[in-house]
Amino acid sequence: MSPTLPHVRTRLTDLADHAGVSTATVSRVLNGKHGVSAQTRQAVLAALDLLGYERPEKLRTRSAGLVGLVVPELSNPVFPAFAQVIETMLSQRGYTPLLCTQSPGGTTEDQYVEMLLEHEVAGIVFVSGLHADTSASSERYHRLRSRGVPIVLVNGHSAGVDAPSVSNDDLASMELAFRHLTSLGHRRIGLAIGPDRFVPAQRKVEGFAQNLEKHFGETDPSAHVVTTLFTVEGGQAAAGELIDAGHTAIICGSDLMALGAIRAARQRGLSVPGDLSIVGYDDSPLIAYTDPPLTTVRQPVQAMGHAAVSALMSEIAGTNASRTELLFFPELIVRSSTGAAPVTAPTTP
Repeated sequence: MSPTLPHVRTRLTDLADHAGVSTATVSRVLNGKHGVSAQTRQAVLAALDLLGYERPEKLRTRSAGLVGLVVPELSNPVFPAFAQVIETMLSQRGYTPLLCTQSPGGTTEDQYVEMLLEHEVAGIVFVSGLHADTSASSERYHRLRSRGVPIVLVNGHSAGVDAPSVSNDDLASMELAFRHLTSLGHRRIGLAIGPDRFVPAQRKVEGFAQNLEKHFGETDPSAHVVTTLFTVEGGQAAAGELIDAGHTAIICGSDLMALGAIRAARQRGLSVPGDLSIVGYDDSPLIAYTDPPLTTVRQPVQAMGHAAVSALMSEIAGTNASRTELLFFPELIVRSSTGAAPVTAPTTP
């Protein structure tokens, strides 16, 4: 009997430790043998990829087809998070994802769609695309459906489009953030939000207005809402206006905006959360490591991605998924950017 090569044993041990299974199970997966659950097999394959090993030829299954994944620019970390989840789930189902990322001045959503159609994709998932822009025509999606192309819309329900729709519950997001801040004694709460032509922004403003009236009896939110861009610079500009107007807490439409709000506070010599409390939105990767670690409303990206892919698989199989918008409940993640309201409103030194 030939001796076991040391590097082979090391590889099996490393893979087993990483996947949380035995070396015998790893061996069965690598040799393509039966008797291993799909979940265990996926864990071993993930370990192979993460540890930098090339998959054996016998494990390279033939693709069941191509699926387009259209997302906005990747500068906002929540979009790569969605892309990663959806791509992984598509791959687990045997499909090859084609990632299409947009950037200002670059390839447009419509241009990407034409390219995807040329590749005869089995379906397309749109994340925060033109379907979320109320100023854009939904005719492009009607044309896709008339051609029989299965599509799924994520974060931005478009009424009348014949497609499954998956969204975070923005009204609930505002309720969570507002209730948290009022429990800390804040009475001057502002909202920094992106362009109001986008469905998620409109819903956040609606939720903010509902809570403003519910908690403080104010029916006009205009003095407490600043509309700008979903960027660090946008958050900084909006927060500056809200701070100068005497707000002690700011809810932001994205984590990037929240980072801009922190910058605006520090430029004015104010501390976060001593003088100003800030709540972000998304719970993007690495946001727990900012200074201070950011309190934020977490989108259930994993669950939403799973629902979007499951709906698309049903559509591809010829079984229509529900056309009722699936709303996913968010989670408030409390960290160090929120605290008790100051005795007096913050003033610029």
